[in-house]
Amino acid sequence: MTAIPVRWLTVFLDFPAGSFGAGVAFWREVTGSALSPFRGAAGEFATLLPPSGDAYLRVQRVAGGSGGHHLDLHVDPARAPVEQAVEQVAALGAKVLHLERDLVISASPGGFTFCLVRWHGEGTVPGSIRLDGAGASRADQFWLDIPAGSFERERSFWTALTGWEGQDGARSVRLGFERSDGAGPVTGRLGFSCTDPGRLAARHAAAGARILAVLPHQTEMTDPVGRRYLLSPGDG
Repeated sequence: MTAIPVRWLTVFLDFPAGSFGAGVAFWREVTGSALSPFRGAAGEFATLLPPSGDAYLRVQRVAGGSGGHHLDLHVDPARAPVEQAVEQVAALGAKVLHLERDLVISASPGGFTFCLVRWHGEGTVPGSIRLDGAGASRADQFWLDIPAGSFERERSFWTALTGWEGQDGARSVRLGFERSDGAGPVTGRLGFSCTDPGRLAARHAAAGARILAVLPHQTEMTDPVGRRYLLSPGDG
Protein backbone atom coordinates (compact mmCIF):
# COMPACT_ATOMS: atom_id res chain seq x y z
CA MET A 1 0.00 0.00 0.00
CA THR A 2 1.36 3.42 -0.97
CA ALA A 3 1.96 5.81 1.93
CA ILE A 4 -0.21 8.90 2.20
CA PRO A 5 1.75 11.93 0.85
CA VAL A 6 2.36 13.68 4.18
CA ARG A 7 4.31 16.91 3.60
CA TRP A 8 4.18 18.60 7.02
CA LEU A 9 3.39 17.74 10.62
CA THR A 10 1.61 19.99 13.14
CA VAL A 11 1.49 19.21 16.86
CA PHE A 12 -1.60 20.34 18.76
CA LEU A 13 -1.37 21.11 22.47
CA ASP A 14 -4.86 20.45 23.84
CA PHE A 15 -5.94 22.15 27.09
CA PRO A 16 -9.02 21.93 29.32
CA ALA A 17 -10.84 25.24 29.43
CA GLY A 18 -9.66 26.12 32.94
CA SER A 19 -5.98 25.84 32.09
CA PHE A 20 -6.02 27.22 28.56
CA GLY A 21 -4.76 30.73 29.28
CA ALA A 22 -1.85 29.68 31.48
CA GLY A 23 -0.91 26.85 29.15
CA VAL A 24 -0.86 29.02 26.05
CA ALA A 25 1.18 31.73 27.79
CA PHE A 26 3.81 29.19 28.87
CA TRP A 27 4.21 27.59 25.44
CA ARG A 28 4.37 30.97 23.75
CA GLU A 29 7.23 31.92 26.05
CA VAL A 30 9.32 28.75 25.80
CA THR A 31 8.97 28.52 22.01
CA GLY A 32 9.49 32.25 21.41
CA SER A 33 6.21 32.37 19.51
CA ALA A 34 3.61 34.98 18.73
CA LEU A 35 -0.05 33.97 18.75
CA SER A 36 -2.38 34.05 15.78
CA PRO A 37 -5.99 35.24 16.13
CA PHE A 38 -8.23 32.59 17.68
CA ARG A 39 -10.29 30.54 15.24
CA GLY A 40 -13.01 27.92 15.28
CA ALA A 41 -16.71 28.02 16.03
CA ALA A 42 -16.05 28.95 19.67
CA GLY A 43 -12.63 30.58 19.23
CA GLU A 44 -11.10 27.39 20.56
CA PHE A 45 -7.78 27.19 18.76
CA ALA A 46 -4.86 29.29 17.56
CA THR A 47 -1.43 28.88 16.00
CA LEU A 48 1.90 29.51 17.72
CA LEU A 49 3.77 31.64 15.17
CA PRO A 50 7.55 31.11 15.15
CA PRO A 51 9.95 34.02 14.63
CA SER A 52 10.92 32.47 11.28
CA GLY A 53 9.75 29.62 9.09
CA ASP A 54 6.36 27.93 8.88
CA ALA A 55 4.18 27.25 11.91
CA TYR A 56 3.97 23.70 13.25
CA LEU A 57 2.54 24.13 16.78
CA ARG A 58 -1.08 24.92 17.62
CA VAL A 59 -3.09 25.23 20.81
CA GLN A 60 -6.68 24.18 21.36
CA ARG A 61 -9.19 24.45 24.19
CA VAL A 62 -11.12 21.18 24.59
CA ALA A 63 -14.54 20.77 26.14
CA GLY A 64 -13.87 17.58 28.08
CA GLY A 65 -11.07 15.42 29.37
CA SER A 66 -7.65 16.39 30.63
CA GLY A 67 -6.16 17.55 27.33
CA GLY A 68 -3.01 16.13 25.83
CA HIS A 69 -1.86 16.17 22.21
CA HIS A 70 -3.01 15.28 18.76
CA LEU A 71 -1.31 15.53 15.37
CA ASP A 72 -2.26 17.07 12.05
CA LEU A 73 -0.72 15.34 9.04
CA HIS A 74 -0.75 17.69 6.06
CA VAL A 75 -1.53 15.84 2.84
CA ASP A 76 -0.41 17.06 -0.59
CA PRO A 77 -3.70 17.63 -2.50
CA ALA A 78 -1.92 17.39 -5.85
CA ARG A 79 -1.17 13.74 -5.10
CA ALA A 80 -4.16 12.63 -3.02
CA PRO A 81 -7.22 14.61 -1.85
CA VAL A 82 -7.64 14.32 1.88
CA GLU A 83 -11.06 12.64 1.62
CA GLN A 84 -9.62 9.84 -0.51
CA ALA A 85 -7.40 8.75 2.37
CA VAL A 86 -10.32 7.39 4.41
CA GLU A 87 -10.18 3.87 3.00
CA GLN A 88 -6.41 3.83 3.30
CA VAL A 89 -6.24 4.81 6.97
CA ALA A 90 -9.02 2.35 7.78
CA ALA A 91 -7.20 -0.45 5.96
CA LEU A 92 -4.10 0.28 8.04
CA GLY A 93 -6.06 -0.20 11.24
CA ALA A 94 -7.19 3.33 12.15
CA LYS A 95 -10.71 4.20 13.24
CA VAL A 96 -12.24 7.08 11.26
CA LEU A 97 -14.07 9.38 13.67
CA HIS A 98 -15.16 12.27 11.44
CA LEU A 99 -15.03 13.19 7.77
CA GLU A 100 -15.58 16.47 5.97
CA ARG A 101 -13.95 18.38 3.15
CA ASP A 102 -10.18 18.63 3.74
CA LEU A 103 -10.45 17.00 7.18
CA VAL A 104 -10.35 13.39 8.34
CA ILE A 105 -10.25 12.83 12.12
CA SER A 106 -9.04 9.36 13.09
CA ALA A 107 -7.59 7.33 15.94
CA SER A 108 -4.58 5.06 15.48
CA PRO A 109 -4.84 1.35 16.41
CA GLY A 110 -3.52 2.31 19.85
CA GLY A 111 -6.03 5.12 20.29
CA PHE A 112 -3.94 8.21 19.46
CA THR A 113 -5.97 10.94 17.72
CA PHE A 114 -4.70 12.43 14.48
CA CYS A 115 -6.15 14.44 11.62
CA LEU A 116 -5.44 14.44 7.92
CA VAL A 117 -5.66 18.00 6.61
CA ARG A 118 -4.85 19.81 3.39
CA TRP A 119 -1.23 20.89 2.85
CA HIS A 120 -0.87 24.58 1.98
CA GLY A 121 2.78 24.61 0.96
CA GLU A 122 4.43 24.60 4.39
CA GLY A 123 8.06 23.57 4.11
CA THR A 124 10.39 26.02 5.84
CA VAL A 125 11.46 24.57 9.17
CA PRO A 126 11.78 27.26 11.87
CA GLY A 127 15.18 27.89 13.39
CA SER A 128 16.12 27.60 17.03
CA ILE A 129 15.52 30.33 19.59
CA ARG A 130 17.55 31.64 22.53
CA LEU A 131 15.88 32.40 25.85
CA ASP A 132 17.76 34.73 28.21
CA GLY A 133 21.15 33.02 28.00
CA ALA A 134 19.68 29.49 28.18
CA GLY A 135 21.28 28.44 24.90
CA ALA A 136 19.63 27.50 21.63
CA SER A 137 16.54 25.30 21.60
CA ARG A 138 13.69 24.17 19.40
CA ALA A 139 10.71 21.85 19.95
CA ASP A 140 11.66 19.44 17.17
CA GLN A 141 10.64 15.98 18.41
CA PHE A 142 7.35 14.25 19.08
CA TRP A 143 7.45 10.93 20.90
CA LEU A 144 4.57 8.47 20.85
CA ASP A 145 4.56 6.54 24.14
CA ILE A 146 3.22 3.09 23.29
CA PRO A 147 2.39 0.22 25.66
CA ALA A 148 4.80 -2.65 25.10
CA GLY A 149 2.08 -5.07 24.04
CA SER A 150 1.04 -2.92 21.08
CA PHE A 151 4.39 -1.32 20.26
CA GLU A 152 5.19 -3.11 17.00
CA ARG A 153 1.69 -2.73 15.62
CA GLU A 154 1.55 0.97 16.41
CA ARG A 155 5.01 1.71 15.03
CA SER A 156 4.19 -0.23 11.87
CA PHE A 157 0.97 1.74 11.49
CA TRP A 158 2.69 5.13 11.61
CA THR A 159 5.49 4.00 9.32
CA ALA A 160 3.02 2.68 6.75
CA LEU A 161 0.78 5.74 7.05
CA THR A 162 3.51 8.31 6.49
CA GLY A 163 6.22 6.40 4.65
CA TRP A 164 8.71 7.68 7.26
CA GLU A 165 11.19 5.29 8.80
CA GLY A 166 11.62 6.13 12.50
CA GLN A 167 13.03 9.65 12.83
CA ASP A 168 13.61 10.08 9.10
CA GLY A 169 11.33 12.03 6.81
CA ALA A 170 9.61 14.34 9.28
CA ARG A 171 9.57 17.91 8.06
CA SER A 172 8.92 20.14 11.05
CA VAL A 173 9.05 17.61 13.88
CA ARG A 174 10.78 14.24 14.09
CA LEU A 175 8.36 11.46 14.96
CA GLY A 176 9.69 8.84 17.38
CA PHE A 177 8.39 5.82 19.26
CA GLU A 178 9.01 4.73 22.84
CA ARG A 179 7.72 1.79 24.87
CA SER A 180 5.75 2.72 27.96
CA ASP A 181 4.53 0.82 31.00
CA GLY A 182 0.90 -0.09 31.40
CA ALA A 183 -1.81 -0.96 28.91
CA GLY A 184 -3.58 2.37 28.35
CA PRO A 185 -3.95 4.26 25.07
CA VAL A 186 -0.99 5.69 23.20
CA THR A 187 0.02 9.14 24.41
CA GLY A 188 2.57 11.68 23.17
CA ARG A 189 5.25 14.07 24.41
CA LEU A 190 6.98 16.99 22.78
CA GLY A 191 10.75 17.15 22.98
CA PHE A 192 13.17 20.06 22.70
CA SER A 193 16.68 19.76 21.30
CA CYS A 194 18.91 22.23 23.12
CA THR A 195 22.55 23.14 23.56
CA ASP A 196 22.39 23.31 27.37
CA PRO A 197 19.61 21.21 28.97
CA GLY A 198 20.52 22.33 32.49
CA ARG A 199 20.23 26.03 31.80
CA LEU A 200 17.15 25.54 29.64
CA ALA A 201 15.43 23.48 32.34
CA ALA A 202 16.04 26.28 34.83
CA ARG A 203 14.70 28.84 32.37
CA HIS A 204 11.57 26.77 31.71
CA ALA A 205 11.09 26.31 35.46
CA ALA A 206 11.21 30.08 35.88
CA ALA A 207 8.37 30.29 33.33
CA GLY A 208 6.25 27.85 35.34
CA ALA A 209 7.44 24.36 34.40
CA ARG A 210 8.58 21.69 36.85
CA ILE A 211 11.65 19.47 36.57
CA LEU A 212 10.67 15.83 37.07
CA ALA A 213 13.96 14.03 36.50
CA VAL A 214 17.47 14.76 35.24
CA LEU A 215 18.67 11.67 33.37
CA PRO A 216 21.94 11.02 31.50
CA HIS A 217 20.49 11.79 28.08
CA GLN A 218 17.38 13.84 28.77
CA THR A 219 15.57 15.99 31.31
CA GLU A 220 11.93 15.23 31.99
CA MET A 221 9.68 18.24 32.57
CA THR A 222 6.02 19.13 33.03
CA ASP A 223 4.43 22.37 31.90
CA PRO A 224 2.26 24.44 34.30
CA VAL A 225 -0.78 22.24 33.62
CA GLY A 226 1.04 18.91 34.09
CA ARG A 227 1.82 18.07 30.46
CA ARG A 228 5.06 16.05 30.26
CA TYR A 229 7.81 16.96 27.80
CA LEU A 230 11.52 16.39 27.30
CA LEU A 231 14.76 18.36 26.93
CA SER A 232 17.57 16.56 25.08
CA PRO A 233 21.12 17.62 24.13
CA GLY A 234 21.38 18.74 20.53
CA ASP A 235 21.97 21.65 18.23
CA GLY A 236 18.72 23.32 19.20
